[in-house]
Amino acid sequence: METIRGKKDAYLTVYLALSMAVLLALCLVLLEGARRNGAALEAECIAEVSLNSILAEYHKELFEQYNLFALDASYGTNYPSPANTERHLCHYLQRNFSLEDLFLSDYWYRDFFALTLKEASLTGISILTDQEGGVFRRRAVEAIEADVGLTVLKELSEWLKTVEINSLEDGSVEQKKAEIDRQIQEYNGKEIQLPDGQWKVVEIENPTWKLEENKRKGILKLVIEDQEQISQRSIAQEALIMDRIKKGEANSGNMDIHIPEEESLADQFLFREYLMRYMGNYGAENAEGALLYQLEYLIAGKENDTENLRGVANRLLALREAANALYLFSDSEKSMEAELVAGVIATLLAVPEITELLKVSLLLGWAYAESLYDVKTLLEGGKIPLIKDDATWHFGLQGALEANISNENFREETGLSYEDYLRIFLMLTDTDKLTGRAMNLVEADIRLTAGNADFRLDGCFDRIEAYICVESAYGYQFELTRQKSY
Repeated sequence: METIRGKKDAYLTVYLALSMAVLLALCLVLLEGARRNGAALEAECIAEVSLNSILAEYHKELFEQYNLFALDASYGTNYPSPANTERHLCHYLQRNFSLEDLFLSDYWYRDFFALTLKEASLTGISILTDQEGGVFRRRAVEAIEADVGLTVLKELSEWLKTVEINSLEDGSVEQKKAEIDRQIQEYNGKEIQLPDGQWKVVEIENPTWKLEENKRKGILKLVIEDQEQISQRSIAQEALIMDRIKKGEANSGNMDIHIPEEESLADQFLFREYLMRYMGNYGAENAEGALLYQLEYLIAGKENDTENLRGVANRLLALREAANALYLFSDSEKSMEAELVAGVIATLLAVPEITELLKVSLLLGWAYAESLYDVKTLLEGGKIPLIKDDATWHFGLQGALEANISNENFREETGLSYEDYLRIFLMLTDTDKLTGRAMNLVEADIRLTAGNADFRLDGCFDRIEAYICVESAYGYQFELTRQKSY
């Protein structure tokens, strides 16, 4: 049927009307679902970006000096606090939800999700100093494990085995020498009857007396010619992290980070290699550090460079004495030489019964003189084998008794360097003590840099967990809990 205007009539059936209502409802539901899911995705993405922005605020000096990533929660103020990080997190979240950066956003754009931040807080933190520095050790190992091969570990294991098997660290040589000399001195002043019937007062002068006089000078004066070059730098340990931990004044995290109670030998080695790489020592000083002899501090634990160097030099001397005495007593030729000299002295004194005592005293004095030479050589950049042989032995008995340890005409280039001996001492140092001293040094060094006078290692976050609540103008609310770490 046509109308007056010549057009056909149109009509809408009930079925079509109902179908269109259903389709329209479906479209609206799909649109709402897209809005909700899109809003959830945006909340997730913005939370991720904002947390990454927080981690991007890692402490620059800590990274540049020690290759460690950590978030300094003080942000240049005098006290670190999670509240500071929360404020930064809220700032990043709010800026990322905002459309302020869009050009003519009020005219050209409509926010389809209309998300705003309702709440953000840190629910968990892990600090570098947690678990008595276990987190610090783990990060140090991770910072170096890709660059260090385990070939050095194999060599180091052999050196440690040699030290252990031969008891080179028990420090008994000096005690034994003192006891032998005491027994010899017991004969001094005694009256003895000579074969011709006359009586004589024994006057004994220990053949190693020059060496004993040298000992009173102190190790550093004997092995370092220019005393003016020895560093006088010091640190105040009571102002550093380990003292705060002992007093219960250090910040601590609340996240359960698994650190094995017994670390593997490889991890122990890698941690010490990290210290070898990033900390200075005598001969390879870190001029910008609070201490110049940092590795010596890790081993000796004293507050100033001089005492730390003295402590390591004395320990090195004791180890070399034990190793050299071991060689002398096992070498029949040198042992016989000492016995002949002892026999002559005992005969001249008319006290043949002290021949064996004099022999042992001569051998131990000989070992001491050789050890002084060894320490001097090592500190001047030379090398000394852990256990010497005839080819690497320097002093004759006469030269040793003259107590002249000049090494101007001899420089051994085979064996272990000073740094290698430091590696041995580091491996023999308790890991917890080593960790604490290392953290002290890191904190002291960073405080010397611009703007970090109040730096605290117990304010450096290694991992964070954040609770974020986001709401939409369309009635949605999203709650997120996320963890982030370096």
